[in-house]
Amino acid sequence: MDNVATVRRMYELINAQDIGGFSEHIADNFVEHEVTPGLEQTKDGVKKFFLMQISAFPDLHFAVEDIYGSGDKVVARVRYSGTNKGDFMGMGATGKKVDVQLIDMFQFDGAGHARDHWGAMDMMAMMQQLGLMPQGARA
Repeated sequence: MDNVATVRRMYELINAQDIGGFSEHIADNFVEHEVTPGLEQTKDGVKKFFLMQISAFPDLHFAVEDIYGSGDKVVARVRYSGTNKGDFMGMGATGKKVDVQLIDMFQFDGAGHARDHWGAMDMMAMMQQLGLMPQGARA
């Protein structure tokens, strides 16, 4: 299995707003280790998460900047960008653009499906770019 190629394909499918196709690369017993309030940490919860993201950011785009695989794990450094045109996590649309970095780590099962995901996204930068949190003073 080429897990690195699978992760690249998963981002491509999200960019194409094909969450059904994306979910075909997710194991049925998938565990999401990044908690999103109100969503289950399951395959179904991840599908709902991306549908929510696309609704809030219709031009959502993931750009892989670095990606590494070792054994059954793949780590990617990615840019997340889009324009907030819909409700996002209970907040109304701002019309503002975001461009933030995130790190994703996937662990795959023997059949080539993502079994686990851990992620870290620069949510403070996102909230600042959306105007929902003040920018700090420059040092």
